[in-house]
Amino acid sequence: MKKLSKNVVSLGIVSLFNDAASEIIYPLLPAFLSSVLGAGAFVLGVIEGIAETTASILKFFSGYISDRIRKKKGLVVAGYSLAVFGRPLTGIATSWIHVLLIRFFDRVGKGIRTSPRDALIADSTSPEVRGFAYGFHRAMDHLGAVLGPLFAVWMILGFGMDLRHLFLLAFIPGILALLILIFFVEEKAGESIKKTSWRLGPVSMNFRLYLLSLILFTLGNSSDAFLLLKAQNTGIKIAFLPLIWVFLHLVKVLTSVPGGLLSDRIGRRRVIIAGWMVYALIYLGFGLSNKNWHIWALFALYGIYFGLTEGVEKAFVADLAKEEERGTAFGLYHLAVGLSALPGSAIFGFIWQRFGELHAFLFGAVLAFLASFTLFAFVKEAV
Repeated sequence: MKKLSKNVVSLGIVSLFNDAASEIIYPLLPAFLSSVLGAGAFVLGVIEGIAETTASILKFFSGYISDRIRKKKGLVVAGYSLAVFGRPLTGIATSWIHVLLIRFFDRVGKGIRTSPRDALIADSTSPEVRGFAYGFHRAMDHLGAVLGPLFAVWMILGFGMDLRHLFLLAFIPGILALLILIFFVEEKAGESIKKTSWRLGPVSMNFRLYLLSLILFTLGNSSDAFLLLKAQNTGIKIAFLPLIWVFLHLVKVLTSVPGGLLSDRIGRRRVIIAGWMVYALIYLGFGLSNKNWHIWALFALYGIYFGLTEGVEKAFVADLAKEEERGTAFGLYHLAVGLSALPGSAIFGFIWQRFGELHAFLFGAVLAFLASFTLFAFVKEAV
């Protein structure tokens, strides 16, 4: 097995610490808003809607700008810095407006850093190990999502720590992530630019069709909150819902690298299609499930779906885009996925409320099948 570059390993560790810092706070944010600040579900929806839409839009612009200026690390450092220094301020918030502003700047940071970081991974990786590199990065990110909540539970149950002091502690893994990024990640020397072109970058028909297949899939890919709601409706006790969440991320950790390695061997398109087909079957399963063990089994399969697709989709973006256009390519990828997710969850919720949960899950499964067919029939593997 070929080794990963220092940049890829360092960026993986950065994501581990940063996601651990984020997940110390994020799972407890609804409880903090309701029990400490007295805000309701509508406020939570407004905060998350504004935050995620902002991130999706900025991911495009940051990627596009990184191609134009031929600099990626500076944008990545700026994006992580906003999150690292802003996120712990949730611990001193006295109003939901403060939380909104903190989440807004946290997502601004995510929007600024994500596309340049993904392009930087591609610049630091040879094509034959690209799936391995993105799979490793996703595995480290998910490992942080396991360690963060476990640390929070340890602090609360073991030491009786209140939420405000716990949120302030999130600064420690965040600053470690930033220091590793600054001192261990190196910028690849960019070519001098004689004339700046401000066209839209990777607009080949093949890339557009790939984005179309992603949009189709994402329109049927609802928020994971619906899966947790289904688990609760099936009889899973509320106390066990965080354990399901940790279990899901553990499966993601274990499957992300194998999924990336498989795509290096047999091709990205085949692995993505396999993952999307698994997703369709999972959603059919959620629609028909009526026992607790069904839910645990389906969440395990759901983690396998992530392992087959999350890193591989990004590796395919890097394969299809020219080196000088990768930032823009990742920006378009994140924009398409991010903006499609908003109506996707709304449509899913409407179908659930109007026609029942089975029909909602069937809707997601059908769109996954359509997206798989589009990817198989119209999108070509990179040569």
